[in-house]
Amino acid sequence: MTETNISALDMRGKNLRINSDRLWDSLMDMAKIGPGVAGGNNRQTLTDEDAEGRRVFQQWCEAEGMTMGLDKLGNMFAHRDGTDPTLPPVMIGSHLDTQPTGGKYDGVLGVLAGLEIIRTLNDTGIKTKHPIEVVNWTNEEGARFSPPMMSSSVFAGMYSTEWVYDREDADGKTVGDELARIGWLGDEDVGARKMAAFFELHIEQGPILEDENIDVGVVTHGQGLKWLQVTLTGKSSHTGSTPMKNRVNAGLGMARITQLVDEIAWSHAPLAVGAVGHCDVYPNSRNIIPGKVVFTIDFRHPTQEVIDDMEQRFRKGAQVIIDEIGLTMEIEQVGQFDPVTFDEGCVSAVRRAAERLGYAHRDIVSGAGHDACLINRVAPTAMVMCPCVDGLSHNEAEEISKEWAAAGTDVLFHAVLETAGIVDD
Repeated sequence: MTETNISALDMRGKNLRINSDRLWDSLMDMAKIGPGVAGGNNRQTLTDEDAEGRRVFQQWCEAEGMTMGLDKLGNMFAHRDGTDPTLPPVMIGSHLDTQPTGGKYDGVLGVLAGLEIIRTLNDTGIKTKHPIEVVNWTNEEGARFSPPMMSSSVFAGMYSTEWVYDREDADGKTVGDELARIGWLGDEDVGARKMAAFFELHIEQGPILEDENIDVGVVTHGQGLKWLQVTLTGKSSHTGSTPMKNRVNAGLGMARITQLVDEIAWSHAPLAVGAVGHCDVYPNSRNIIPGKVVFTIDFRHPTQEVIDDMEQRFRKGAQVIIDEIGLTMEIEQVGQFDPVTFDEGCVSAVRRAAERLGYAHRDIVSGAGHDACLINRVAPTAMVMCPCVDGLSHNEAEEISKEWAAAGTDVLFHAVLETAGIVDD
């Protein structure tokens, strides 16, 4: 047997496609598990619905002759043998858990696209030199247990398994206890598996691809982020009887800082974003001037230098604002992810695949966090994106087309085959 090179893959490329109808049927079947109230899904991590989705995924994988591995955080690794058992696998995956009011495609597409690739390999009798594994990462969303990308973060060495076991949901239930309760607590150490490369297909969760009529996004970078929590303290007083010149209005400070954050993000267009998110106003009464506000700021950009610049300009500008009003200010950093540059070799494989198959494609930066962003720390990694209607995600109205799903999966398929190596008898 000899490894098929890229030129040979080019020659057979247009005929090497997944079964789009079968992929779509799998997506619709998985969506029946943990249905939402408005057409989407509520299959939060480590719930009974999550357990059922995992069980069905395992059954589908085993029907294709794959063996299932399970680690101590419930990460699932469905394994298809390669012709050289000494080589590490090429992994494909994402997550099956959803937001409380999530869509049918966020994460799920990446897992079931991996399964469809295996099904197509079995249909065509194609063997690969490297093994291929399809991964379902536990708790990517972080909706029930914080932080998001929880298990891929442990796999990448950012947290310990024991620390994650103690994370609690709103009802005080822990990750460790819930993993055991639903029966998906494995015995393999998290991060013990080696991989040759990791590929993740995901919906864009933004409007760029649809707006530009692009079939496939070749993800080159993932945005870094800085989360800051700001506390402004002024003086509460009666709205009706306090003259304007005597007010120390913390709410006014937040309003002006909100504008400042927007201006700073625009100054680094088009890749930078920034906004004030969560806010609490005290005493939150209609006839009392706010004496205290607590709010969060989210800055994102694919380069650390820009993130640092945005933070420095924010701190300087906010100080001017609060001095003018007479407020005091405290700033606490409450979150940070470093920017991600995906592996040049894996990204090139994705780009070549899109060109080989004739799909319109463009480079794109992921504005959201994904498991691939963490796995990139420990293995060569790349992402493929497909459009979603109006860029809407984390919403039950999230929607994609069968054609978009197929295009993204075809590109994923070819990138994986190039990396894993086709062998001919």
